[in-house]
Formats: sequence, structure tokens, C-alpha cells
Amino acid sequence: MVPEKQINEFVSRIREQAGTNLQSVILYGSAATGEFHSDFSNVNLLCVLRESSFTTLAAIVPAIKWWTKQKHHAPLVLTLEEIVRSADVFSIEMLDIKRRHRVLYGDDVLSELQVSMQFHRAQVEYELREKLILLRQHLMASAENDKQMWDLLLRSVSSFSTLFRHALIVLGDDQHKSKRDTIQALSTRIKFDSSAFVQLFDIREHKAETKQFDVNDVFTRYLNGVQQVTAAVDTMLD
Repeated sequence: MVPEKQINEFVSRIREQAGTNLQSVILYGSAATGEFHSDFSNVNLLCVLRESSFTTLAAIVPAIKWWTKQKHHAPLVLTLEEIVRSADVFSIEMLDIKRRHRVLYGDDVLSELQVSMQFHRAQVEYELREKLILLRQHLMASAENDKQMWDLLLRSVSSFSTLFRHALIVLGDDQHKSKRDTIQALSTRIKFDSSAFVQLFDIREHKAETKQFDVNDVFTRYLNGVQQVTAAVDTMLD
């Protein structure tokens, strides 16, 4: 369940501490779209300030500390100008926040945000390659430890499904999709075995248990799928 009570408490605290400098508070990501899983998902918040001097940041530290003590990641704290100016270098993130958010307080500053799809295409490949390299590194560190391998699989699948959704956007499929629908749609467009991803979603959603599968087999199919999609996106950019 999304911790709505804690979210509302945070909004109340930061409104009191930031005063008129707080332009909006926005919930984004899985908690705003109905795909939140308490075991794996983060509650993602964006706090938009009118100005971000040391003094104004110091004023909201108590609210931020309270939020992190509830075992949540610290929110993003940006000005509207920073959001607009960073939409080129953070095109994936800004496109996702724009499309998958809920305004908790103040203005919907994202409704008119423009994201360059030219920069988006390049970032999709960059992020896929970076995360593929990290996946291999973590695999080497966790190999022969089934628990660590399962943890790596279950925690990384959400990030890769997000990037797969953006690969679909590069291909011209701009429909908003769930993680499962994304995997199915992309595996149709780019021929790869998506069964490992489906099994991991089943485990995350408590529809299956890890003991039903061989972790090495799942990881083999998972890694092959990531590599095939990464290579295909590289070809798209050619």
C-alpha cells in the first residue's frame, strides 16, 4: 500500500517550513500509477521551490529529515527553471515524471514541460548500456550466492522495464503501459525471450516463489534479454 498518511504528513511539514517559497509538491513513479510494491518500490517526491539558496534549503531540512527517518529516499528539490533547463540531459526522468505524476500541493508545473526526443533517444541507449555493465559487475560479485542473485534480479527488473518502455517510445509506441505490457510489447517488436521478466514480476507480486525456479536459468534468460534489447536500441540509433 502507498503510505498516504506519511505522504500527507510530509506535505504538511514542508508547507509549514518552506512557506511561500514552496511552489508545488509532486508524487511521481509507481506510487502515482498504481504499480507500487512496498517490498521493492520507492515513494518518489519532487519539491519545487521558487528559489534554492542555502537559507531556503536549510529551512526545509527538518521536513526532509523526518521523511528519511520514515525509511524513504530524500525527495528531489528543484526550482522550476532547473526542471526546464535539465529536461535535455535528464530526458528519460523528466518525461516519466511529466507523464506519471500526481500533484499533492500547488501548481502542476509539469503540464507544459517540453522534453526533446532527440536527446531522449541517446539517453535510452546510454542508460541501457550503463545498467547492463552494472548488472554484469553485480553478477560477478553475487555469483554462487542464490539469495544475492535473486535480490539483484528482483531489484533491477523495475529499472530495466522502465528503460524498455522508453525503448518502445523510441520505436514510436508512445502508449502508457504497465511493466508487464511493456515487456510483452517490446518482445514482440524486438524478438527476445521475455519469460524471465514475467517470472520476476510474478515473484514480486507474490504470485510465485523463488523456490519454483532455478536462479541460474532465470538469470541466463534475463541477461540475454537485456543484452538483446540494448543491442537493438543501438541499431535503432544507427
